[in-house]
Amino acid sequence: MAKLDVKAIRESMKQVPGWRRRAGMIECEFEFDDFVGAMAFVKRVAVEAEKAGHHPDIDIRWNRVRLGLTTHDEGGLTGRDFVLAALFSRLAMRGRG
Repeated sequence: MAKLDVKAIRESMKQVPGWRRRAGMIECEFEFDDFVGAMAFVKRVAVEAEKAGHHPDIDIRWNRVRLGLTTHDEGGLTGRDFVLAALFSRLAMRGRG
């Protein structure tokens, strides 16, 4: 998948509320009730990332999980990053309810 230009990135950002662009990637932090909730979310992320063959950077801090996405092979953001960002946001909402 081709690297997105600035205009396409700007438009794609509108589809992933809560995510922000930083240093060639998009990232979002999710908060859960406790460590177990955070780890359950990470497990769901891992399953979906493996299915997609596209893996986020993951940082876990007790009840908070920060995900970062970029397409290393393309040297920046692609549509794959935004598709997974939206999916991960939906998974987080499911894990809170």
